[in-house]
Amino acid sequence: MLKEQTKLFNRLAVIGDILVLFIALYLAYKIREPFGGTVREFHSYAWILIIAIPVWFFLLTRYQLYSSIRRLFVFDIFSRLMNVHIVGGLICAAFIFFLDRENYSRTIYGGFVLFSFAFLSIERIGLRLLLGHLRRRGFNTRHLIIVGTREKARRFHQLIKEHADWGLEIIGFVQALDGELQKEVEGDPVLGHARDLLEICKNNQVDEVVFCLPKDLVVDAENYVRDLEEMGITVRMVLEFYDICASRRQLDLFQHEIPILTFHTKSLDAQQLFLKRLLDIAGALVGLAVSALLFPFIALAIKRNSPGPVLFSQDRVGENGRVFRCWKFRSMYIDAEERKKGLMAQNEMKGAIFKMKDDPRITPVGKFLRRTSLDELPQFWNVLRGEMSLVGTRPPTPDEVAQYEIWQRRRISIKPGLTGKWQVSGRNGIEDFNAIVRLDLDYIDTWSLWLDIKILLKTLVVVFRREGSC
Repeated sequence: MLKEQTKLFNRLAVIGDILVLFIALYLAYKIREPFGGTVREFHSYAWILIIAIPVWFFLLTRYQLYSSIRRLFVFDIFSRLMNVHIVGGLICAAFIFFLDRENYSRTIYGGFVLFSFAFLSIERIGLRLLLGHLRRRGFNTRHLIIVGTREKARRFHQLIKEHADWGLEIIGFVQALDGELQKEVEGDPVLGHARDLLEICKNNQVDEVVFCLPKDLVVDAENYVRDLEEMGITVRMVLEFYDICASRRQLDLFQHEIPILTFHTKSLDAQQLFLKRLLDIAGALVGLAVSALLFPFIALAIKRNSPGPVLFSQDRVGENGRVFRCWKFRSMYIDAEERKKGLMAQNEMKGAIFKMKDDPRITPVGKFLRRTSLDELPQFWNVLRGEMSLVGTRPPTPDEVAQYEIWQRRRISIKPGLTGKWQVSGRNGIEDFNAIVRLDLDYIDTWSLWLDIKILLKTLVVVFRREGSC
């Protein structure tokens, strides 16, 4: 019955979404129409719906917005819809570019995407809030039994109680251990032992059974799962293999066959990483175009100021220890590396990084290039090649990495960037390498595409104001 209700709800949701897309395009057309200019009949723009409807349906399904949203926070729904419209908007824009680039109104298309995002957000978030309100009053609830009475089971119980809008009602607990039966746990009754689970389910209204068992307690759950499935009851298992709080956990099927639990400390969101790469490519192309325009002037200034090549390359350490050649406009004298050894005693930084306020190795032109960040323009080539990103951590040298402590190595678990949190956080005022690492780790732990965009905007402000330069 519940499956049939879900299918019906999804069908209604799809119909509603198609209607929203049509209204969004029509409204964008009507708002654009009074402003004059060349505006064709509505049907000349409506063809984009043939592309948008299946694309939106695929993305909404991919981001699980046709699944139950009872356990999603409002921000989660908002974020997923934003991803849908960024990816879907780019795909449809590509079709417009190749099929009707000259005649399709960019204003109408932009309005369509914005209105679609606004209306679908109102629709999904409104539905989430309405259903949450109804569930708090006992409508559309699902009845759960928790197998286990220890800490994990109690924590799961606590989460359910704290989120009444999920519409999950706990009937009681089932004790996994033999021996004297507890009367209650966290205020809810203990209905029996694990061996009595099937009888308990027969005698109660049960939609789901959740196994919350510690790793040192083995219960033959396979037979229970088979029998409960035959009864039409959903079974969930709260896994407790290792208690590693710093890691994110992700459970997948390897080759759709072998269950595999992954621990990771950085984002593995393929969609956002794909968008990050698109942003890198677009930014690199713009940066290289600017570099090409400025190259003759910068090259002439470098050559006239000091002997040596225009470009400087150096081995730097990238993602997870990958070594690549990092390119810059030369800002130092050609014997800078040899002179560095004699200057180590004047290092102003604590830790595995060298920094000196009035570094005598820097040429007069090099000081200007560094103050304006023009010396880093050739690194857009590294970004285009995929060795670096627009935003990331500072690319260290192999010598610096050799001095890292274990916890500091996590900063090279992602691609290095042209800019990052350190560069927009007043880098001249930071004298402890550990503080730089903490900024990098905070970036890794909180990474999102929106965070990259904010750092890029802050970087532009810093560059134009010439703040925090080395």
